[in-house]
Amino acid sequence: MNIILLGAPGAGKGTQASKISDAYKLPHISTGDIFRENIKNQTPIGVLAKSFIDKGQLVPDEVTCKIVEDRIEREDCKNGYMLDGFPRTIAQAEALDKIAKIDLVINIDVDHSLLLDRLCGRRVCKNCGESYHISRLGDKTDCARCGGELYQRKDDNPETVQSRLDVYNAQTSPLIDYYAKKGILFNVVGNTTPEDVFEEVSKKLDAMNK
Repeated sequence: MNIILLGAPGAGKGTQASKISDAYKLPHISTGDIFRENIKNQTPIGVLAKSFIDKGQLVPDEVTCKIVEDRIEREDCKNGYMLDGFPRTIAQAEALDKIAKIDLVINIDVDHSLLLDRLCGRRVCKNCGESYHISRLGDKTDCARCGGELYQRKDDNPETVQSRLDVYNAQTSPLIDYYAKKGILFNVVGNTTPEDVFEEVSKKLDAMNK
């Protein structure tokens, strides 16, 4: 099964992707992780991507599409995969249609009033990329998943977050209608706990796997 996760920044895509990947043994393909790896290694793509990401802008389609195409052609994606962070635009979705068949698009719908707080309070593991919120961390400073150090991403500040939300509304939100017209969109309310969201997602995936 080939799945796409949609949702505004802070909607909880990373958390749900981790849960889905563990439960259904699907490779989790995050364009954000791919770019961060390249940024860390200071590759040409990484340097280019960083110049856009630091401003809260999207990386150009031609760069992102090529990276995704190379990734889904690997052996571990033979029996299915989950895309997180791609596609972000209609142009990317149309490019994806030419190289892959998507079975389900899960859209995590969260009130935008909650997103700013979620992102500015987010802490991410340097090792595995697991996300946490400061309201749930207490005194903990390491990742419960792998023990890695938690940090605040430079782009998780009010100004950049608002810019990212504006970009999402302008460019990515139309994907909801795009996939709804294809009949493969599944909306789940993301204002509740991650556990409640995953329960709803699991019901849908289990029904499709029968």
